[in-house]
Formats: sequence, structure tokens, C-alpha cells
Amino acid sequence: MKTELVIDLEAEKQEILKRYRALLRASKSTLQKGDKKEIRKAFDMALESHKDMRRKSGEPYIYHPIAVAQIAAEEIGLGTTSIVCALLHDVVEDTDITLEDIEREFGKKTAKIIDGLTKISGVFDTNSSLQAENFRKMLLTLADDVRVILIKLADRLHNMRTMDFMPRHKQLKIASETIYLYAPLAHRLGLYAIKSELEDLSMKYLDPDTYKFIAKKLNEKKAERALFIKKFVEPIDEIVHEQGLVADVYGRPKSIHSIWNKMKKKNIPFEEVYDLFAIRIILDSAPENEKADCWKAYSIVTDLYRPNPDRLRDWVSSPKGNGYESLHTTVMGPRGQWVEVQIRTQRMNEIAEKGFAAHWKYKESSNDNGLDQWIQKVREMLSNPEANALDFLDDFKMNLFSDEIFIFTPKGALIQLPLGATALDFAFEIHTDVGATCIGAKVNHKLVPISYKLQNGDQVEIITSSKQSPKEDWLNVVVTAKAKSKIKSSLKEEKRKIAENGKEILERKLKSLKITYNTDNIQKLSYFFKLPSTQELFVNVALGKIELKDIREYLSSEKEVENRGPERPENLTVDGIKSKIKGGESDILLIGEDMQRIDYTLAPCCNPIPGDDVFGFITVSEGIKIHRTNCPNAAQLMANYGYRVVKAKWNRQKELTFLTGLKIVGIDDVGLINNITRVISTDFKVNMRSITVDTNEGIFEGSIMIFVNDTEHLENLIKNLLKVRGVTGVTRFDA
Repeated sequence: MKTELVIDLEAEKQEILKRYRALLRASKSTLQKGDKKEIRKAFDMALESHKDMRRKSGEPYIYHPIAVAQIAAEEIGLGTTSIVCALLHDVVEDTDITLEDIEREFGKKTAKIIDGLTKISGVFDTNSSLQAENFRKMLLTLADDVRVILIKLADRLHNMRTMDFMPRHKQLKIASETIYLYAPLAHRLGLYAIKSELEDLSMKYLDPDTYKFIAKKLNEKKAERALFIKKFVEPIDEIVHEQGLVADVYGRPKSIHSIWNKMKKKNIPFEEVYDLFAIRIILDSAPENEKADCWKAYSIVTDLYRPNPDRLRDWVSSPKGNGYESLHTTVMGPRGQWVEVQIRTQRMNEIAEKGFAAHWKYKESSNDNGLDQWIQKVREMLSNPEANALDFLDDFKMNLFSDEIFIFTPKGALIQLPLGATALDFAFEIHTDVGATCIGAKVNHKLVPISYKLQNGDQVEIITSSKQSPKEDWLNVVVTAKAKSKIKSSLKEEKRKIAENGKEILERKLKSLKITYNTDNIQKLSYFFKLPSTQELFVNVALGKIELKDIREYLSSEKEVENRGPERPENLTVDGIKSKIKGGESDILLIGEDMQRIDYTLAPCCNPIPGDDVFGFITVSEGIKIHRTNCPNAAQLMANYGYRVVKAKWNRQKELTFLTGLKIVGIDDVGLINNITRVISTDFKVNMRSITVDTNEGIFEGSIMIFVNDTEHLENLIKNLLKVRGVTGVTRFDA
């Protein structure tokens, strides 16, 4: 027995060395004198400090840091410092090695990055909104060195690739965080390859059935697609070379997640998604010919195939904020189907695949000012101490992960704003005072209100008035974080002044009623008038909403209030809820680690039914709510309030019915509704709650709310409805 273990360890040792050599090969292009020695030193330190640790799969722990370093080198294109940091990214957190040891061995820079990485995964109070705070701290470190985030992305990517051995609830939490935070971050940093893989891997765990279904479908038609691509590409290839361009032309499959998004967005089945792949033309051009060569290739493609004029995207003339440059067009292929063609040079492709950050040389004198501006924006957002972490996160997502539009000032300067920005956002982008006094704008010399949504390329002139000041409803008009925080602080200041005034009035009123003005009485008054804070009380008094007679009313009921005291929500834990409730209809669902029967309600946003993959979410006032794991709100709940998510699974003991909705589409035919209702009521003995039908020029569309037992029952019903003559599609929809 003993010898077998020794052989095993020997084989592992060989495997570790093999992986280490592969890492060195991957980083060869960036290695300079003495770098190899540094990497070896980091590898030895990591190997020694993790030597007794294993991953959930049973493999030696060292496999993980090597893999993260490999991703950083090969897929993001980072250099030696990052490889060293990736190898050591877990040692300070998991072993006895300190940051001082690392600084002594590898210098200040490396220690600083590892400190950043350790902070990101540091331990926070589990009951704070963990993810958002965590994320904010992560961005604070980004402001110093963007490599912290890139290595963190490499770490997350490797964890997602190797998540099979994790317990299901951990998989759900990590996948939710990934789709909610890390994939958009990779997108914003221009790491498209990594973004797509993170989205696909998240989907594999959050919605395994759809993921497997699309993967299987893609696989079935693989050979047919390859043949189509070959035929499509051949003539392009030929003419490109005839014209003296050096180019690589090939087809690239779209990610499963993006195909699923398209199916959802357009509400179409898999068979109707045409762009399952994109054709790429990668040109080898000298820097000065890049733009001309891209348009030359575009001209060749559109001579061969007819383009869709609405689908031309030119990011060569004005690149995206994250440095992405490419020319996209959609053309009609030989078999009457639309094909997306992406044209770019090798340099542009490098930026698209590995991200803008790969070209960031961490030097002050860098010309790449796009990333500088980006980090500046992040700094601006982080320096606003007011923002609550969750608001901050939403603002951050909106601003840094959305598509940009370019707006011109009257003098022709270019200002970049997120898609959906309004004239008021533009005003605040120019200067806080311009925003605060804005009463309207001229867009392309036409007068528009402050809520006007700007379009790409608009020229905007802001009109101001000294009498104008920020209003509460402005917060619904703006989308940029900068404008929001400036409006909020201005309103706060305004409110503070009104409250000061109200405080004096209240003091006088209480004096006249012979009530002592003290904190206790003010708190009681706020509670009586159901106001969230004493400031609100002062504001209401100042605005005349609370008068002397109202305060007299309070006096008469004061005794009752004293006895009752303010109500506090129970602790947000499963135990807190268990102590409050007795069983109920809970036989059907088991909840929590020990799978107990606890009362729950089904979330109306996704109407789960038995058989759906579900989780429980502890709400503040309504006990436990059950959501589907692929519910539109699931990723946000799991990523932000992981500590309030509990396991839940169906217990098949009771024949209960659950409400769900079906959308039926078809060709209108005599007796169609009769046939549909017959299948539902007679064959399946299912009760219908409501049916709405709309026919338009021979097309039938119906929505039916029905009661079913579980997903199996529902699937059989859908199969039989599809057999009804004239019915072309049946899909379940969330209420």
C-alpha cells in the first residue's frame, strides 16, 4: 500500500514539473534577463508553502497557482511580474508567509499587487452585502495597479473551469458572482475571449439544461456548418490574396451564452438563430495601412455578398472605450442566410482577444490614454464616500460596462458617455455647476428638454439659468454615476437647510405644548408619523406637512406607543424564521442545510414549479421566497446577498398544483382554440385560470395561465399542444 502512495507522489511531482515547464514556454515571449530565475524562485516558494494542501478534486493545490499564471501569461499576455504574483497569489492568505517576506524576496511592486489580491479575497463580515463591498475594495486596488484585477480574473477563470467538485450551493453562488461581476468586468477591460468563456461556464451551472441543449444542437450541425464556412470563405480568400493583402480568413463559433441571449431577446427557437458563427478576416498590415486595408477587405466582401446597410459597425475610425477596434458587417450568404463578418488587423485582434490591459505597460509615459481615462473614471467613482456599496455597484455596472456614445461640444471636442445618457448627463460631464443650473439644451441646434436621450455623434450646447437648482426627479433623468452623486449631494445640502429651519419651528411648537425637546421625544415623534429619520420629521415640519394639531394627536396616543415600542424585523437567518413559523403547505419543499420543512412563498418573478432547479431567499418581511436558479433576478440576489440564500429542493409527496404561463403561437385555423383547450382540459385534466387570444392577419397568439403539478407534467402538456394542427410554438413564460 505504501509503495503505491510513493509512486503516486512521484507521478504528481513529474506532473507539477511538466506544468511548470509549460508555463515557462507560455511566457517565453516576454522573458528578459534574470526573469526565469525570478519565476523559479516564486514557483519554489509556492510549492513549499502549499505542499500539504489539496483542492476539492484531490489534486495538489499547486496546480491552481500554476494554471492562474499560465492564463495570465498565455490568454492575457502579461509579463514576469504578473506571473510571479499569480504563482504567489494565495500564499499570504493561506500560509505562514507574510507580505514582508514577499517584499524582501521579490520587491515592493510584487508585494503591493499580492496585497491587493489578498484584500480582494480577504474575510469580511459575512452579513454585510459581501460582494458589493468586496468589489469596491477590489476596484480601490485597481486604481493602483490594473494587474491586480487581471490576475483576479485569471484566478476566477481557473476556478470556474474546475468547479465540478464543489457543492451545488457553492457552484450557484460563484457562478452568479461571475455572471454579475466578473464577466462584465472582463468585457469592460476588452478581454472578449475570457468574457465569453466566463459567461458560458456560469450558464453551465446556473441553467444546465439550456446549456446542454444548445451545446448538443451545436454539435449536431458541426460538419454542415464547417462546409458552409468553407464555401463562404473560399472566394473571399482568393480575391484578398489577388489584391495583395495578407490575411487569415476563418469561421469562429459564437458562445452558447450569446446564442441563448439571442433566443431570449428575439423570442425564437434555436433553429431560427442564424448567426451561430462569425467570419473573421485578420489582416497582416503595416500600422500606417491598417485603416485602408480594413476598408479594402470590406469592399471585397460586399462585392461578393450583399450587405445589410443597418448592420455596419465601424470601430476602426472611433474605437470603443476599452480599445476595441474592428469593422463588423452582416452580409447575405449563398444560402439566403445572414452572416456576420468581422474585419481587423493582427494588432487589433490582439487587443480584442487579450484586452487593452495587455498593452498597458505600467509606465507613466504610456501613450495609451484610454486606459488612463478609464482608471480616472473608476477613481472618481471611488472617491465619492457617500455611495452605498450596492448603489455604487449598479452605477459602476451602468457606467463602465455599457456601450458608449460620442458627443461633440459646440467647439467640436469629443465627450464619451454611456448609451442612454441624457442632455443633463452631458451638462454634469462638462462641469458640476453647468449641470446644477441646466434648464435645457440645443442638440444639433434644436431646442430639447434636459431629459432628451442623446444619440451617437450629436452636437450639444447646454442652456443654463441662475434660478435653476437640482430637483429630486433629476435622479430619474440621469444615468452617469457622476451626475447622480452630484445631484444627490446637492439635494442633501438643500434638505439639510430645510431641516435646520424645521428644527427651530418644531422646538417652538413643542415648547408651546410644554413638551421637552429631547432626543427621546423626537424619536417617538418620528416613529408616530412613520418617518424613517428625524431629519425627515424636521423637513415635514418646515414644509407645513406636520402642524400643531398633528402633534396634539401624538400626545393623546403617546401612552400606547410607549407600551408597544418600535418593531424590529427578525434576524435574517433560517433559524430566525424557523422560530417564527409552524409548518403549513411546506410538505412539498425541503429547505436549508438539514432539509427541514419550513413555510415559504413562491416568487412571482419566475413562478417556480416542482422539478425546477430552485433556491430559497430570506426576505426582510416575507419569510423565505423560492426562486428558480435561472430566474432573471437570481444572479443579483446570489451575488449580493449570498448569506441569505438557502438550499431548497422539491419533495414529491403531494399532488399540488402550481400556476404557470404558456405562450402559444400558430396559424389561425377553424377550431384551433377548441383543440387547444381540449388538450389542456380533457386529455390532461389541467385547470386553466385565464386565456387571452390575439389573432392578427392569420397569425394566432395566445397566453394561457394554467395549474400544473411539476415540470414533467408541463413538458408533456407542451409536447401534446405542439401536435395540435396549426400550432407552431409553445413556450413557458414567467409571469
